Amino acid sequence: MNEHTAVSTGEAFGPTVQGAASFSKFMTVLQVIADNPGKFDIARLTATARFPRATTYRIVAGLAAEGLVMQSPDGTYTLGYRLIQLASKSWEASDMRTAARPFIEALRDATKETVHLAVPSGNGMAYIDKLESPNAVRMMTRIGARVEFHSTSVGKAYLAALPEERARKIIAGLELRPFTKFTFTDHDLFLDEIRKTRDRGYSYDHEENERDIRCFGSAIYDRSGEPVAGVSISIPLYRYDEGKHADYARMIRETAASITQSLQAVVK
Repeated sequence: MNEHTAVSTGEAFGPTVQGAASFSKFMTVLQVIADNPGKFDIARLTATARFPRATTYRIVAGLAAEGLVMQSPDGTYTLGYRLIQLASKSWEASDMRTAARPFIEALRDATKETVHLAVPSGNGMAYIDKLESPNAVRMMTRIGARVEFHSTSVGKAYLAALPEERARKIIAGLELRPFTKFTFTDHDLFLDEIRKTRDRGYSYDHEENERDIRCFGSAIYDRSGEPVAGVSISIPLYRYDEGKHADYARMIRETAASITQSLQAVVK
C-alpha cells in the first residue's frame, strides 16, 4: 500500500521518477523520527511506518550512514547532525531561533561573553545559534557543531530537565569520553551531577569541555513542558569572577525562562 502511494505521489508531478518509491519510504521513516524524536526504536518505527522490519532497518541504516538520523543510547532515534548542518541557512526564520534571538542578544550584551543556543541531537547537542563575546578572546565553536551531553552546560541542562528515569537511561548509554581532567567519566557521579543541576535550576561546566572555559546553562521548554533546547554563557577563566557566580546563574535562568515563554507564544 505504501509503495503504491509513493509511486502515485511521484506521478502527480509527471512521469514516474526512477527511485521515487524508495525515496518516499526514506522520507516516511525520516518524518516519523522527526515527529517523535527520542521516542521510537526500530520496533515502533516499523509499526508506525508500516513497512517490513527488514525494510525499516535498511532505511534507518542508510539514513544513519548519511548522518541524517542518529541512534540515542536508549535505542531510540533522533534527527542527525547532517540535517542540522543542511538546515543552518534556514534557521534565521525558525521559531526557536527567532524566539530566542532578542534574549540571547540581551544576555551577550549584559555579560559581554559568548552565548550559545543548542538543541538535542543524538547523544549530544548541536549549536543552532551563537553570539560572540565582544572581547578579544573568543570561543572556537561554530553553528552546526555537535557537543556532548556530559561535558557541556547545555547538555547537562537538557538532561536535568528530563524526568529522572529518562535521564538515567540516556546517561547509562553514554560514552563518557574525557576532554579535560575535569570531565565526568563515571556514570554514577555524572548522574549525581545531573540531580544537583536539577535541584539548583541551572548547569555549570567547570572546564569540563575545554580547559580555561567555564559555562552556565539552562533548559528551554515547549508548550507541553518537554525540554527542547539549552542556552549557555561561556566565560574564559581569566575573566571569570567568582563573585559574579550567582549573577551568571540568575541571568541564564531568566534568559531560558524568557525564551521558553516566547517560544510557547510562537508555537501554537
